[in-house]
Amino acid sequence: MIAQTETKRYTIDEYLELEIPSETRNEYYNGDIIPMTGGTPAHNRISGNLYIALSLGLKRKPYEVFYADQRLWIPSRSLYTYPDVMVLPKPLELQTGRKDTVVNPFFIAEVLSKSTQNYDRGEKFVAYRTIPTFREYLLIDQYRVHVEHHVKTAAHQWLFSEYDDPNVTLSLSTFEITIQIAELYENIDFSTV
Repeated sequence: MIAQTETKRYTIDEYLELEIPSETRNEYYNGDIIPMTGGTPAHNRISGNLYIALSLGLKRKPYEVFYADQRLWIPSRSLYTYPDVMVLPKPLELQTGRKDTVVNPFFIAEVLSKSTQNYDRGEKFVAYRTIPTFREYLLIDQYRVHVEHHVKTAAHQWLFSEYDDPNVTLSLSTFEITIQIAELYENIDFSTV
């Protein structure tokens, strides 16, 4: 007979108690704590390029742009996560009883990695769509020029567009900002990725 090991299930309070002092970020999903592995230099550059473009485009507008370390709570999925980039309206809406966790993003972007791309396109996008304020989702491939853009057009309806040309200009409908695809990939050497 083979002994079965039982996986520890964590409560939200246990997760937050461990997460707050942690030097690494961990996602919480329905009782499981999932370590978020470190990103590659390309992943970090792309996220940073988007953060800069959004910060400049939204300067002096009633929005807040976050990059990598801002925790998001999705109550309908019992999910705490850290999107690569997200934009929220001001004033921020925080999880009840918390000062460090937001709940109302308009825009989220994820830079795809081989280990997370299916999750980011699938189950995570499903979770994001349960957020009432969520309107726009950008998925950026770090291994080649390829951007997937989802825009909510009506309840339960999303428009999908994809871009492979660095000279194309992407229009973000939520904020009326345009970003050239090449800006997202500035200083990326695909031969080293």
